[in-house]
Amino acid sequence: MSDPHTDKPDELAGSEQPFVQHLVELRDRMIKAVIAIGVAAAVLALFPGPGALYDLMAAPLVASLPKGATLIATNVISPFVVPIKIMFMAAFMIALPVVLYQVWAFIAPGLYSHEKKLVMPLVVSSTLLFFTGVAFCYYFVFGQVFKFIQSFAPKSITAAPDIEEYLNFVLGMFLAFGLAFEVPIAVILLVRMGILTVAQLRQYRGYFWVLAAVVTALVTPPDAGSMIMLLGVVGGLYEVGIWAALLFVSHTKAPETDSDTESAKP
Repeated sequence: MSDPHTDKPDELAGSEQPFVQHLVELRDRMIKAVIAIGVAAAVLALFPGPGALYDLMAAPLVASLPKGATLIATNVISPFVVPIKIMFMAAFMIALPVVLYQVWAFIAPGLYSHEKKLVMPLVVSSTLLFFTGVAFCYYFVFGQVFKFIQSFAPKSITAAPDIEEYLNFVLGMFLAFGLAFEVPIAVILLVRMGILTVAQLRQYRGYFWVLAAVVTALVTPPDAGSMIMLLGVVGGLYEVGIWAALLFVSHTKAPETDSDTESAKP
């Protein structure tokens, strides 16, 4: 028989909603996310414009090409379609905080107060880490990779990369580096969900380095320099994730109830 003086009410009691109401809220959240992306795309269309965005993205490659060499379009509609794709990619990245907030607002009613303390910092930190990974790839890795590739090109070959192939390459690299920078978030979630402990993460550190070396070798171009740079960054972020997991778990664990306290007494 339960004791009313020791039993605390469930925070989520009475917060249940009908399934249809969940779908309506999900639709509204998705609409708000799409509107945020649309507004960002409209602003980018006016300034600096799709063409200027593509020139900005192509700048690291163009800087490494021989003098007078340019990118080419082998498809009739590529000069129109590719800049538009880049504009929407940039709009999505700009609106990413809003998109992630809508996800958080949708799941927040089903979380306990101690769990809500974890979600919002993870949303903010995951966004910043993804942007950091993309910026690291663009400003640092691209310059090294393209110079390495062009240094191997015979003098008899005139470099003229296709803009669609370049777009696919850039998107793949941005995604790889953006996700690689999410390693601390993954480590925190593994510990918070009870899948692994901090002690196990430290114990398996050597296995992680081997796995990270294999993955970076697969996602990066055949350039030892860029692979070593990414491997070093991922390894460092793994150590940061272990430290952050200790901090997050201690601040987001469920508070002890009175019944727990009583049962813990000798």
